[in-house]
Amino acid sequence: MGIFDFLHPKKIRDSYAISLDIGTEFVKALIFKVEKDKAVVLGVGKQRQKLSDMQGGTVTDIHGVIKNCESALERAAEQAGVLPEQVIIGIAGELVKGTTTTVKYTRAEPKTKITMTELRDIISRVQRRSFDRARSLLSWESGISEIDVKLVNAAVVDVRIDGYRVTNPLGFQGKEVQVGVFNAFAPIVHLGALQTIAESLKLDLLSITAEPYAVARCMGEAESSEFSAIFMDIGGGTTDIAIVSSGGVVGTKMFALGGRAFTKRLSQALGLTFAEAEELKLKYSRGELTNEVQAAKVKEALKADCEVWSSGVELTLGEFNNVELLPSRILLCGGGSALPDIEETLKNKKWSRKIPFSRQPSIHFIRPKDVINVEDKTGQLKDAQDVTPMAMANLAIELVGEEEMLDGILSRVVGSLRS
Repeated sequence: MGIFDFLHPKKIRDSYAISLDIGTEFVKALIFKVEKDKAVVLGVGKQRQKLSDMQGGTVTDIHGVIKNCESALERAAEQAGVLPEQVIIGIAGELVKGTTTTVKYTRAEPKTKITMTELRDIISRVQRRSFDRARSLLSWESGISEIDVKLVNAAVVDVRIDGYRVTNPLGFQGKEVQVGVFNAFAPIVHLGALQTIAESLKLDLLSITAEPYAVARCMGEAESSEFSAIFMDIGGGTTDIAIVSSGGVVGTKMFALGGRAFTKRLSQALGLTFAEAEELKLKYSRGELTNEVQAAKVKEALKADCEVWSSGVELTLGEFNNVELLPSRILLCGGGSALPDIEETLKNKKWSRKIPFSRQPSIHFIRPKDVINVEDKTGQLKDAQDVTPMAMANLAIELVGEEEMLDGILSRVVGSLRS
């Protein structure tokens, strides 16, 4: 008998699903039910990972991660009273690449109306170009000449006909059609590890999603054509960055520096075990260090790493060469964002002239209550680290009920324009 058999009826109704955020520091599992286009969270489970289980957002010990997922799922299932069969899993890491590719297409017969067949052909061209670009970039960064990659997320973010922006091009006439499609790709080796985890847990994989893409889509105002912001999700092993401009996701990038690096620094500087340093960091983040001398020592120990982290942010933002002007609003989430030095570093940062900000960016935090279409019935989702699994649940709403992982992303992208 499996560890969940006492909770698991023969067939769970399709309206239930799991959001599984396999982070470097924690596995976080949410069990939710889709009710009237809303994800209602009924169970929450968390399990800390060992240092050897994950590195930089990627799985390094599949067996260890599976055990942690089982523990997190068991806690969530006990609370919810049910264990669904469907799951959405997040993927992060430096080799997960997301970018928006734009194609301009001149129509031979501008007076005819744009059809679904024609639109599919245009988007297929975008996808082919984007795939080749992602594979080339990943090959260069990894040093592996023939790296295999697979599409993780895709979304139409911009459509213009003869220069005019439209939300649905079907039925329009015009000569020049410009379509921008956001695509996120990841190496098959990383996707394969997550698929193995889902299979071992006997779960049907609805989707693997790039976590920064999910976060960039978690706020209602992000859907507005006027909305622009930089999203930063600071986890245990990575900092994930997504840029939204005029309501469309421009791109996502990640670098391997997160909360775990700050804990290691405290451990080395203050002669503490990793566990002691982590507890000290959390108390410092919550403002619970009443000893001013000790708080000053922590701040001084973290100073150099904060500067390194901010340099990583600047280098990463500089790689978004398809953005003429960066949004002057930074939205933070993730467990690492609770460190007060992070906000302070960003506020006081002297940005290079090469980083195209029109003015010094303002810093804000994303709270669980800001995530659209997700209702927490447990009362346990209160922290910045809870935003990512909630954002994934928001993305999964339209997928719940599918029998297996969707490979027809292109069809869904085109189909979304019909609504």
